[in-house]
Amino acid sequence: MGAHLVGAVRAITIKISCTTTTSMYRHHPTTTTTSTISKYGVPKMINGALWRICHWSSLAPSVKSMKYSALCYVLFLILFDVFLVESGADEGEKDGVYIVYMGAATANGSSKNEHAQLLSSVLKRRKNALVRSYEHGISGFTARLSAAEAQSIAKNPGVVSVFPDPVYQLHTTRSWDFLKYGTDVKIDLSPNSDSNLSSRGYDVIIGILDTGIWPESKSFSDKDMDPIPSSWKGTCVEARDFNSSNCNRKIIGARSYNGPGDDDDGLVNTPRDMNGHGTHVASTAAGIMVPGASYHGLASGTAKGGSLGSRIAVYRICTPNGCAGSSILAAFSDAIKDGVDILSLSLGSPASRISDFKEDPIAIGAFHAVENGITVVCSAGNDGPSEKTVSNSAPWILTVAATTIDRRFESNVVFDKNKVIKGEAINFANIGKSPAHPLIYAKSAKKAGADARDARNCYPDSMDGKKIKGKIVICDNDEDINSYYKMNEVRNLEGIGAVLVSDKTNGDASDFDEFPMTVIRSKDAVEIFAYLNSTKNPVATILPTTVVSQYKPAPAIAYFSSRGPSSISRNILKPDIAAPGSNILAAWTAYDGEVTDEGREIPKFKIMSGTSMSCPHVSGMAAVLKSHYPSWSPSAIKSAIMTTASQINNMKASITTELGAIATAYDYGAGEMSTNRALQPGLVYETTAIDYLNFLCYHGYNISTIKVISKDVPAGFACPKESKVNMISNINYPSIAVFNLTGKQSRNITRTLTNVAGDGTTTYSLTIEAPIGLTVTVRPTSLQFTKNGQRLSYHIIFTPTVSSLQKDMFGSITWRTKKFNVRTPFVASSR
Repeated sequence: MGAHLVGAVRAITIKISCTTTTSMYRHHPTTTTTSTISKYGVPKMINGALWRICHWSSLAPSVKSMKYSALCYVLFLILFDVFLVESGADEGEKDGVYIVYMGAATANGSSKNEHAQLLSSVLKRRKNALVRSYEHGISGFTARLSAAEAQSIAKNPGVVSVFPDPVYQLHTTRSWDFLKYGTDVKIDLSPNSDSNLSSRGYDVIIGILDTGIWPESKSFSDKDMDPIPSSWKGTCVEARDFNSSNCNRKIIGARSYNGPGDDDDGLVNTPRDMNGHGTHVASTAAGIMVPGASYHGLASGTAKGGSLGSRIAVYRICTPNGCAGSSILAAFSDAIKDGVDILSLSLGSPASRISDFKEDPIAIGAFHAVENGITVVCSAGNDGPSEKTVSNSAPWILTVAATTIDRRFESNVVFDKNKVIKGEAINFANIGKSPAHPLIYAKSAKKAGADARDARNCYPDSMDGKKIKGKIVICDNDEDINSYYKMNEVRNLEGIGAVLVSDKTNGDASDFDEFPMTVIRSKDAVEIFAYLNSTKNPVATILPTTVVSQYKPAPAIAYFSSRGPSSISRNILKPDIAAPGSNILAAWTAYDGEVTDEGREIPKFKIMSGTSMSCPHVSGMAAVLKSHYPSWSPSAIKSAIMTTASQINNMKASITTELGAIATAYDYGAGEMSTNRALQPGLVYETTAIDYLNFLCYHGYNISTIKVISKDVPAGFACPKESKVNMISNINYPSIAVFNLTGKQSRNITRTLTNVAGDGTTTYSLTIEAPIGLTVTVRPTSLQFTKNGQRLSYHIIFTPTVSSLQKDMFGSITWRTKKFNVRTPFVASSR
């Protein structure tokens, strides 16, 4: 399950079967419960009770407390990793909690008194209406309002937007070595540069906005680290289960934010990670080297983050009730004041729910963070492989897609006379190596009156338990329903194992723990179905997981990774970059010596998948760049990562999607991040404050609103007279998207490159990769730089050679020397 979002739309009755007492980790249920949960909401009462159970068991870990914590964790996965919780006020149609966004804070910070005065102008005699004020970088507040009151406040001058407080979802070690050696052509580094990612970064601070942190993890040891940098202005908050001693020279700060209603539900306001997600993310970005890391012996080796020397500042914004937009904005505001350099967010909202940047707390917070020199890295979302699903698509955000790495977890199916079909999953079951267990297709076990399609997909209440008991069950996966529901249904009916037929999970191993279950491809399933139809007594077994290293081809696009184009602005190409997000080993939440009732040690590292996992890879690389080039802007760091990306896998062929098609920029943006080449990009695209202001103009904001939003509007700035969305293509971005290119009409685009390779004459030649049906002309055809910091512009003309582009067309423009390749991907479309 990891951080995956299930594709089921309808409500599903989930029956969680329970065994004996065990740990607080996935697939160790300890009690039986049946709950009907929709994709978009769960009762807050259940959330609050769940948090109290989980928090109690974490404070006093013991065999008895594990009874409670196991239940809590199974439900945690549903609440955190699967479902989007309802917002505080649904679509502005009812009373609830609203965010009042008032643009940039003044130089001296905005005032709570100002916010209170604005509130009092529409509220009469209501206590506790003000939930939270934002005073650093961002101006605004969160308040309990009626819909009419919200509309009234929105009319006040200086108010940019008023919108219901949304609740966002999480986008849930060899990965760093694979990035360094797997696909890159190594380059020579200058004598004063160091390819060792751990060599620098001691003064770079990465802020993690997530579920908190488990400070006891070895990944967060501060051994041999220098004193905390003087630039740090943050704090380490005290809580019942967290105190200042939990911070050190690695975790230098920790804050926590309960959302509206969390306190009423009895949720403890603590930076301690009760989910595991935040710990996993933080250690991926900046964990130290930990030898001997593994998940129950799998993926063993040395775990490490991308920027080993960087400091971590924790902002716990997510609770079992979700990740409230009001908490997200508060964390951004504090992070700006605290002095972080990088912000990493592995969460977001489905793209379909965001229609305007000024009503998206992540886009708002990121805008003001970037204005203050902070690079903001966000996950692209887990709603792939459908197009127009990419989230966090504002141009000031570095948006990260997910790819696979060259490690697979095989759990094979053995049937008939020791025939083998390769499967992919994590399971530690041992039901024998020889095919001795009865095998059945779920459709053949259909319950009387049930739908045959439901039965073959192993849906709840569709199969006859008498036919399932004692057998290995083959399940289809037509609707991409989460495999854990199918596992639980088979197990509830006393099946002894399951084989899921699915083409969408290639490269992403689901973790079934001690239940014998695996996933096979549909092309391989043909053989086992033929066997089923050829004998009256089919038999099989499922083997426990083994690790396959140096798997080829890799990387590939992870099936769950959200895809472009952006649903908000087609003239900005999103996602920006891809990084490893499948089967990533990183730190987890566990006390030393903590074991299950069966005596099995609870792992201190966990394998997870999602764009949640790819995001901190890029955050770590951004920190490495910041440590090497402290004066670089967020846009220079983004450009260095994007223009040096790879589009080639470890077979020297083009990166593909999960089903084998050639990947495009809608799948991976500029390509797979390169940790070597990004350190020496040669040239960068500086996306300036004026670019972002023009973007807001082109996007339809008026100048008066823009002057409230931004603190960097220069005197005399005005929106271009004919501002239209197509002009967005001209902001100085490291990729190019040209939308609405119809007929044989040409579109002129300009880009400006800045030399960061040092003084001395360097001439770049031009290479254009253009698809059939599109002529791409670039002038000039060479660029000669003579000094560091020099800027040169070039012009591109896109001209269709056909009357209408039938599909989106992809290509690239690359400026080359013997040492550097500065690649800019483009997409042109008429629809």
